Amino acid sequence: MARACADTLEEHGWTTDTVDAMALLGDHSGAAGEAVFRRLLALPGVYDAFHFSALRPGARIALAADAAARRRLVPALRGLLARQRPRLVVSVFATATSAVNQLLATWPAGVRHMVLCTDVTPHRLWVQDGTDLFLVTSEVAACAVRRYRPHAPVAVLPAPLRDPFYRPPTRAEARAETGVPDDARCVLLMSGSWGLGPLARAAAELSDAGPHVLAVAGSNTELERRLRTTARTRPRLHPYGWTDRMPALMAAADLVVTSSGDTCSEARAIGRRLLLLDVVQGHGRDNLQHELELGHADVTSAHPSDVVRSALAALDRPAPAPSLGATPAPWRTGFTKALADLGLPTA
Repeated sequence: MARACADTLEEHGWTTDTVDAMALLGDHSGAAGEAVFRRLLALPGVYDAFHFSALRPGARIALAADAAARRRLVPALRGLLARQRPRLVVSVFATATSAVNQLLATWPAGVRHMVLCTDVTPHRLWVQDGTDLFLVTSEVAACAVRRYRPHAPVAVLPAPLRDPFYRPPTRAEARAETGVPDDARCVLLMSGSWGLGPLARAAAELSDAGPHVLAVAGSNTELERRLRTTARTRPRLHPYGWTDRMPALMAAADLVVTSSGDTCSEARAIGRRLLLLDVVQGHGRDNLQHELELGHADVTSAHPSDVVRSALAALDRPAPAPSLGATPAPWRTGFTKALADLGLPTA
């Protein structure tokens, strides 16, 4: 999301800098925060409870955690803003949103703050006083923002994509690149950058059932190791770790099996049917339901036998045409209007 915003700003002549809010927390705090989040997701129902009972209503425990993060973020952000003197800050992470609003409340006038959230129901920490404009990707999300700020300025835009997704290879080109035969059925299997769920077993069983399987581990090095070991005896299994070849992998596939998230927008832009893994708790449940409502999608548990059964059935269903977001014009037009609404230059 940050890269998409930066690309559009740079097309309008802006200079940009992208900052990782978790990194600003420091090596120890950032790593600890990620470890806690991973642990919450690993315990069934725990993150569901935290999300729906604490984050969504803005309960005391959620506000306390947010305040603790702000105490570390605000001094680092203050130094950044003092050095760079930006006219615009775009937040794509809830904790960053909170810290920026606190800092700008005492900052000299003239800096505008825009928030971009692609979740279908932004929780309370996303929506705070001080934000000049909220960018969301559905009317449902706009309603969620107005739950906390009834008069909040909100714009609904198609989800932005990284530039390579606007010019993906053809199916034939992608299959030549990935080594998948033209006449074979092919599934792209992934589950976010963390590789959540028993993907190695699912990849093995799915390739045994007939389709070629492009299995992506993301940053999960243990999963990548297991996929590569499994692929030694399965010629239809093609393992990947962290990769920037996602447009080609999606273009080569007939079906994209993934968790709910921004990958869904990418797959829809290329015109691929979705099979959604129900593995992300909390906001992932809402995002999954919204993807099902959009159509050309099915849902399965992450149990390997369920994935195989559902994937084989989904391969027999029609694929959608590329979505509205397949071209950059709708996003760029909406983002340009957002800049103009804030009184910022667009040329």
